Amino acid sequence: MFAAESYSSRHYIAFVAVACLCVLLGGPSYAAGAESLIIAGATYYEPGVSGPGWAWTDADQLELNGYAGEAIGAEGDLVLTLAGQNSVTESHAPDADITLCGMEVWGNLTLRGTGTLTATGSQCGIHVSQALVVDGCTVDARADGADITDEAVAGAIAGDMAVRGGGRVVAAGAGSGVGVRAYGVYLQDDGIGDGAAGSRLSVDASWLDATGADGGVACTGGSLVSARFVAPAGGVFGASGVVDAGDALAPHVVVEPDVATPPAGETEGVDVPGGGADKSPADTSPAAAEPTTGPTANPSLKPAAATTKSTTTVTKTTVSTPSKSKSATATTVVLPKTGDNCWITASMTLFLLGITLLGVANHCYNV
Repeated sequence: MFAAESYSSRHYIAFVAVACLCVLLGGPSYAAGAESLIIAGATYYEPGVSGPGWAWTDADQLELNGYAGEAIGAEGDLVLTLAGQNSVTESHAPDADITLCGMEVWGNLTLRGTGTLTATGSQCGIHVSQALVVDGCTVDARADGADITDEAVAGAIAGDMAVRGGGRVVAAGAGSGVGVRAYGVYLQDDGIGDGAAGSRLSVDASWLDATGADGGVACTGGSLVSARFVAPAGGVFGASGVVDAGDALAPHVVVEPDVATPPAGETEGVDVPGGGADKSPADTSPAAAEPTTGPTANPSLKPAAATTKSTTTVTKTTVSTPSKSKSATATTVVLPKTGDNCWITASMTLFLLGITLLGVANHCYNV
């Protein structure tokens, strides 16, 4: 009887070892990120695909280089690396999954790289359910409000927004429909989660030009680091957005670095849509890159004389939320993941465990 029990134990150990190895070999090979990607009118569920001007290289990594086409959407976190000039335009197909935005991400979105992105749509140029980060690249996001009623319209709509690393953002919203509220940047709480400090704007040594009839920037708080308000005069973060000296929501908000030299990592050679290599530094600002037929005329952004580093903060209150066709389910604000370190560590642990258990099972069998 003891021999039978020993035989069963050896087989049980061997079974566990094989199961561990199966988990190791059959587990995912990439980090968590977007579960699906919509681009150029098609939907993809696994990375490793590409097309003219784009490549989805990993679950949370999309690269654009000269892409010009229909809207891009992602279910989950995404890091978008830009090279060259790129543009996304709202799809007008009746069966399109994205019908109101140039770019729509249900998670966190980081835009980075040396390139540019122009995004246009009827309700928003870019919609992000959680955090939008513009890191060092140039972004032009616009919404024209076509056929929109009783909604907020904005160049960029997100839970939180950060512009850093010398990034340049132009955002404009317009609309004449009944009940339309037009903003340049509209930060809302959808998808942020209970207790999170959402609806906040931060600009760190970067440029922002936001225009909307009802407010350039709608948010519940924010901070400027090595940056300052150029417009409105005496601008500060108020309870519902950036306000002027009279505490009225400013329809045009301009932020620029408060240092005389570009921040580390920024290059003067980055092309701005509509710009040229022979333009002066002032002409390479987001405002100079805008078409003259845009919603408003934006002044050229010129770096000011060097001053001491300053930070402006304000506490969070509440802001209204525009309804969207889809609700977000995320509960925490987490910037997009960019590596597989955690999975690699777990895989090595499982591999070593499996080898050990196989050795034990083989030893017991030979005893």
